[in-house]
Amino acid sequence: MATSPTQRTYQAPCPGCGAPVEFRSAQSTHAVCAYCQSTVVRSGDVLQRLGKMAELFDDHSPLQLMATGRVPLDGKELPFTLVGRLQFKGDAGVWTEWAAFLDDGTLATLSEDNGAYVFTRAIDPGRELPEARRFRVGTTTAINGKPYSVAFSGQACLIAAQGELPKLPPLGEPFGMVELRSSEGDVLSIDYSRQPPQVERGRAVLLDDLKLQGLKDASVKDEKGRQFSCPHCGAPVQVQLATTKSLTCPSCASLINLDSGVGGELRAAEQDEPVQPLIALGSKAQLQGVHWQVVGFQHRMGREPGDDELFGWNEYLLYNQKRGFAFLVDAEDGWSLVRPATGAPRLSSDGRSATYLGSTYALQYSYDAETTYVLGEFYWPVARGQKTANRDFANSKGLLSMEQTANEVTWSSGDRLQADTVAQAFGLKDKADLLQRGSDPGPFVASKGAGCGTVILIAVVIIILLIILSDCSGGSSGGSGYSRNSGGSWGGYSSGGGHK
Repeated sequence: MATSPTQRTYQAPCPGCGAPVEFRSAQSTHAVCAYCQSTVVRSGDVLQRLGKMAELFDDHSPLQLMATGRVPLDGKELPFTLVGRLQFKGDAGVWTEWAAFLDDGTLATLSEDNGAYVFTRAIDPGRELPEARRFRVGTTTAINGKPYSVAFSGQACLIAAQGELPKLPPLGEPFGMVELRSSEGDVLSIDYSRQPPQVERGRAVLLDDLKLQGLKDASVKDEKGRQFSCPHCGAPVQVQLATTKSLTCPSCASLINLDSGVGGELRAAEQDEPVQPLIALGSKAQLQGVHWQVVGFQHRMGREPGDDELFGWNEYLLYNQKRGFAFLVDAEDGWSLVRPATGAPRLSSDGRSATYLGSTYALQYSYDAETTYVLGEFYWPVARGQKTANRDFANSKGLLSMEQTANEVTWSSGDRLQADTVAQAFGLKDKADLLQRGSDPGPFVASKGAGCGTVILIAVVIIILLIILSDCSGGSSGGSGYSRNSGGSWGGYSSGGGHK
């Protein structure tokens, strides 16, 4: 068994307070003193104080400094240690980047965004990159001969940092950030806080697969200091999740925006015409081997271009500490469980199909969507009236959904679920009939014990009904005969930080 190479570490007193500041990687140039929050830069064997770093906001991530793990790279597993932490805020939300010191002496990045994780390493793009504003969302580009779709292009800034760091943009100063994604699930980020821009490439990972040790246990906020009065009715409102950006008042159902944080200016919007969810907030279930809890609910309406008819569907926001968020979608044609996709499926030239992870999906529906009612907590600042342009794709294996705003393209992927599966998982067998949808077995499907006579009788009745309907409509020449019966976005608006 090969042993890890011995790495030289460097330690010097903090210029601010004299406490020891340690550097494990030769690539690290900056650090934040754990005692006085001084930001220091290493110049040879001397540390210089640049100023004081803003304190981290407590996002209750399961990760923490000095947690260790193993990541598969180049056909082998490399041990790593989390030595630094950067918190960013951008047009699409807040996210964290952890500096991972690998046993081969190099640094990598473990990005954390609303419970999703991507492990990336720096690469040479092979060419001079254009300015960030030249990348337009939804277009394609090539890096090292590989096609990528532009998923995000906007501004970001550093808001806090901790530990040993390979780079340190000026605190609070905006810089360009571009996210590229491929149909094979690759993620490529371009950071314009330095010149030439820093380019990193990687893939989504699960915390369990990284064999992490030294994690924190809780991801739920301490109730102390996370309760406030509803700006509309004055009733107490409790925030449960660390990543919550908006939530509804349990008393008056007003929608409250927390984008500025509790204690900032709270904006409340009164909601009428409430939609009652079939699955109560707080309900727990195990679906596809993962334990989920319902934390949010939204009702959405859609309209196809050129069609005045509206259709609606419901989306339940599910949460798991290590898997992040997922959507349980309740549409006219059935239930589905989907999650935001890390990569970007490749659209055909005519837009009638999309290819993702080697599978091709056919376009089912194209429509505009709007959020009309919400309950619970959300990791993005949801609001009534939020609109997206949607495309739904499907094949025999699963579902794909694309949602596009002016600044971001979000893909979701997942699978259909039978209503009986949903009812059993949430302990709602008493509501089994209410959960049945168009794709579920109906009353005319012969049961396992049905005899031949029953099946023949049903067939005869169906034939007679078809003849009657044919006679009734024989003189009509109007109507296309097309009826949209999906109504599901298969994932919904899932922004709020689409980085990595």
